Amino acid sequence: MRDLLGVLDIDRVTLVGHSLGGGIAMQFAYQYPERTERIVLVGAGGVSRSVSPALRAASLPGAQLVLGMLGLPGMRTPTEAAVWALRHLDHPLGRDAEDLVRIVDALPDATSRSAFLRTLRAVVDWRGQVVTMLDRCYLTAGMPTLLLWGGDDVIVPVEHAQLAHEAMPGSRLEVFDGAGHFPFHTHPDEVLRALREFLADTEPAHWSAAEWRALLRRGRVAGDG
Repeated sequence: MRDLLGVLDIDRVTLVGHSLGGGIAMQFAYQYPERTERIVLVGAGGVSRSVSPALRAASLPGAQLVLGMLGLPGMRTPTEAAVWALRHLDHPLGRDAEDLVRIVDALPDATSRSAFLRTLRAVVDWRGQVVTMLDRCYLTAGMPTLLLWGGDDVIVPVEHAQLAHEAMPGSRLEVFDGAGHFPFHTHPDEVLRALREFLADTEPAHWSAAEWRALLRRGRVAGDG
């Protein structure tokens, strides 16, 4: 991301990250605060340990074989039947089923599936998420931050949004009732409204190296304790 911005001759950005991308956005802001104006996290990973059992299962040995089988001829019909059943049983996962199938379809060969699983296993194992940003959330003091979450997200539960909101000084939180892990698909107008209002109402952060260094040395928000 840093190198891409350099090629595009863009010095500073507002970062919008979804799911694993939310964790990447946080890591970018942590490493390059002087290049980050705002942060928008959508159903972001990296907050707390709990995560969907499906992602825990994907971190186990043999997951690559299962993903490969989903792409075999004849598997489309039972997959579509499972999506239909989840929807009509009003299971929360039904809201995200089509998007999850699309993600699997986007992994057409063994190389791409292996890359996906290596990335997943770097942050998730059978116990859940193994990384957290909570110990560095105080560094968002002075960094406009927006949290957008689906109220029925079963991939990264909405409780994570509450934890992050409490840990991030001055952050905003919007929860979309009836939305799952992909609120920008199921509630596009509401998500776009929230994003536009956030951009209009906030001033971009301007971090200097000295300010960042002072925050790190204090290890807490100025004025606490």
